[in-house]
Amino acid sequence: MAIDNINLPPHNIEAEKAVISGALLDPEMMRVYDSDKITHKDFYQKEYSYIYEAIQQLRVARKTIDAITVSDQLDKNGNLDVVGGINVLYELSAFLLSTSKCGDYSKIVREKSLLRQILKVCQGVSGDVYEQKDTLEIFDSIEKRIFDLTQNQVGDSIEQIGDILKGRIEEYMDIVDNPDKVNAKKVMSGYRGIDDMLTGFKPGELIILAARPSMGKTAFSLNLLTDIALNQKKTAVMISLEMSSESIVDRIMSEVAGVPMHKINKGDLDNEDFDKMGKAMEILSESKIYIDDKGALSVPELKSKLRKLKIEKGGLDIVIIDYLQLMHGTAFQGNRVQEISEISRGLKELAKELEVPIIALSQLSRSLEQRVDKKPILSDLRESGAIEQDADAVLMLYREDYYDPETDKKGATDVCIRKNRNGAVGEVELHFQKEIMKFIEKENNVRDASY
Repeated sequence: MAIDNINLPPHNIEAEKAVISGALLDPEMMRVYDSDKITHKDFYQKEYSYIYEAIQQLRVARKTIDAITVSDQLDKNGNLDVVGGINVLYELSAFLLSTSKCGDYSKIVREKSLLRQILKVCQGVSGDVYEQKDTLEIFDSIEKRIFDLTQNQVGDSIEQIGDILKGRIEEYMDIVDNPDKVNAKKVMSGYRGIDDMLTGFKPGELIILAARPSMGKTAFSLNLLTDIALNQKKTAVMISLEMSSESIVDRIMSEVAGVPMHKINKGDLDNEDFDKMGKAMEILSESKIYIDDKGALSVPELKSKLRKLKIEKGGLDIVIIDYLQLMHGTAFQGNRVQEISEISRGLKELAKELEVPIIALSQLSRSLEQRVDKKPILSDLRESGAIEQDADAVLMLYREDYYDPETDKKGATDVCIRKNRNGAVGEVELHFQKEIMKFIEKENNVRDASY
């Protein structure tokens, strides 16, 4: 039999090299690998297993991770000569030019490892059958092996309430001693009435901002973005699937500088306008606002972008997506309802994984146009009830002057909080200054707040 025909266990040496190269290039990639539950035992190549084990040991000890320190740790473990010396580490360091795809490579390594584990279980069962052991004993063995394998895959996430409470008690005491610490993790909207009901946007939350076209949902989301970045000094990301980054910047400039949007669009700007825009540009250039306008994305593609940004910028505080229906799924293409369900669930999981709030803009169904009362309700969310189910909060915008141009409530905009998993629901009235794309809060603007 030719050696080429021998079936080797599932593995991908190139992916293993890439994972190690990523860790040597940027030690922060270990956070990504940890989320994928990668250990040194997942490596098929013995030498790479030893190297990754040394990297993990350095990380636990909070020491620098590079070719020299890993070489020293391998030497302490008695494995430096086995892997081929420090020159192998230098070669691995240069294997990748960028860490942007390392999350994908770690998933390949983990997947191949699981396949080898499954193969080992099957081989063990096959051995029991050939030995003609008692069938009940074989079934019991199969059940135990499968159970052990699945536990290894999903990890230990079930905790007794007492263990959870011990940690929470410490957190409660810390909150009493340091009340400002609670809000440090939150991102506020900048509108007092909304913040009183929502108590801020919290890490891991999915917030849906929905409205019919031309109600001002993009403008409102950009108002949130600028307040979070400029006044709260946090890192904010705008994922625009509809508008170009230039159009987004024009709107932000109009809001911050106070220069009417139509003047910016026409180029009808005077010296006073340029002076205002110059000051706004200085402020915005120093902010931590990031914009991506590359068009249709899937949740895995978005995850890769945001992971990379969080690592490179040293943190991430909020993500705004405009808008949800322009994303595409991976598993249910062709069935739009199931596809939207997949996307909304994926966004909720992504918010929890990255520990940031995600605000996703959403369209509303045209059916509300047929009603006498056109204020939106939860059932108006377009294409899927899963959006309502996955969201921690649902905010809906309503402007009376959109439907009645003769109304005396020009610019009045109701922010209808239709769902709030952790607090009150109700309505907050803002005033929309359309010429500069800005929503202003009014006095005594909260209505019908209830739990």
